[in-house]
Amino acid sequence: MNFFNKDDILNAFHYRASTRSYDGNKKIPADEFNAILEMGRLSPSSVGSEPWQFLVLQNSELRQAIKPFCWGIPTMETASHIAVILAKKNARYDTSYFGEIMNRRGLSGDAREKAMAVYKKFQAEDIAILESERSLFDWASKQTYIALGNMMTGAAMMGIDSCPIEGFDYKEVNQILADAGLFDPKEWGISVMCTFGYRDKEIRKKARKTFDEVVKFVE
Repeated sequence: MNFFNKDDILNAFHYRASTRSYDGNKKIPADEFNAILEMGRLSPSSVGSEPWQFLVLQNSELRQAIKPFCWGIPTMETASHIAVILAKKNARYDTSYFGEIMNRRGLSGDAREKAMAVYKKFQAEDIAILESERSLFDWASKQTYIALGNMMTGAAMMGIDSCPIEGFDYKEVNQILADAGLFDPKEWGISVMCTFGYRDKEIRKKARKTFDEVVKFVE
């Protein structure tokens, strides 16, 4: 199997920058955007929970509907693609959702009971997220950011630009998309959005802390 070398990968990281101005006439080929979605789907998640769904928001009316609640971001019109990443609201160890995870893994009988006990201890004690629905949702949302990072990095390696979006009114945008029948708001909520496309101008070099400021080797 052929892999990219470290310089190619790091070049993609240096190239990637939050893009707030896209060329509205350039569209990402379907096969390339599907590859970006696959990068999200194949991403790792805590205990293999995969608590995400990806909405590809191409409907112009819906884009216009949510735009006023997204800090007026013009990229809602010019981005080639907009991905809305949903997080599962109740990914408890004892729900049918986790039952499906164990089914995918082919677990049954004693193996299933042992896995259930591990998941219970993990959620109740180790990471302690069972005290509220919000804690569970925040845990699920953390997993979606792994997928988000992989999607943006993979896009950059293909010369495709992106911008993660948290700057929006979550209540209003959730309501608009749920009312459009795109998801059940009792089961899912928006974690983050991301625009994809091709920049229409140069982007100022991003500022980052130095390697030594953020890395500490413990030997």
